[in-house]
Amino acid sequence: DRNVPVRLGQGVTGWVAQEGKAILWPSAGKETDQRYKPPFAIKPERGVKSFLCVPLRSKGKTLGVIEIRRKETDENLYREDDLATLAVIADYAAIAIENARNFARIQELTITDDLTTLFNVRHMHTLLDSEVLRAGRYRKQFSLIFLDLDHFKNVNDTYGHMHGSQLLKETAEVIQSKIRSVDHAARYGGDEFVILLPETDKADAIHVANRVREAIEQHSFLQEKKLEVHFTASFGVATYPDDAQTKDDLIHASDEAMYKVKNSTRNRVEAA
Repeated sequence: DRNVPVRLGQGVTGWVAQEGKAILWPSAGKETDQRYKPPFAIKPERGVKSFLCVPLRSKGKTLGVIEIRRKETDENLYREDDLATLAVIADYAAIAIENARNFARIQELTITDDLTTLFNVRHMHTLLDSEVLRAGRYRKQFSLIFLDLDHFKNVNDTYGHMHGSQLLKETAEVIQSKIRSVDHAARYGGDEFVILLPETDKADAIHVANRVREAIEQHSFLQEKKLEVHFTASFGVATYPDDAQTKDDLIHASDEAMYKVKNSTRNRVEAA
């Protein structure tokens, strides 16, 4: 059953995954080749008479296993040449899986910010382009939140750039914890962040912005460094199509609203 997890060392499959060794069981009740004979505790599952199980290994690591089982009682149903064939298939499968994982990692690196692991500004522009097209076609609203950390330079000057970088990472975690899974957060640059809220009107966007603002204000940063740093952020909110009909105008509108807060009270949400 593909929905049932198998722990390392559990049964035939788990043993092969843990040990990285193949098992050949030609037929139940018959002596097997000692090179492939399972350990005493490993027995076929009920109803299984013969099986082959080989690990998928790449760069010294086991990625998974391939297991073939039969219920027929024919003597010596599987032989060593069957095991060799399956091992070749497993080698190619392991290479394919490793290549797919590497491709996924590369894809992820091209769209994420190295420090915070949020989306980078390039990918945020791509998401905004798509959202403008979608919202325009289906006559939907969406909102953008632009936020800038207050007095972040003082944090760097007081605690150093290493701690400043850690603080940015923690800020990203706080932001992610207060938005929906369908929302998109990105590091826009320096200590600036943007949050894209699909199908969200201005009132709801302001509510989200205040939720994030309060979370940042109440969070105690750098506790792992045995410090308790507190700071705030300034927020600007703009909504498509009420405040802008293009991506660039929407960014400008939310940024401008944020700077109204930045140049006055700070630690507040302003709508375009």
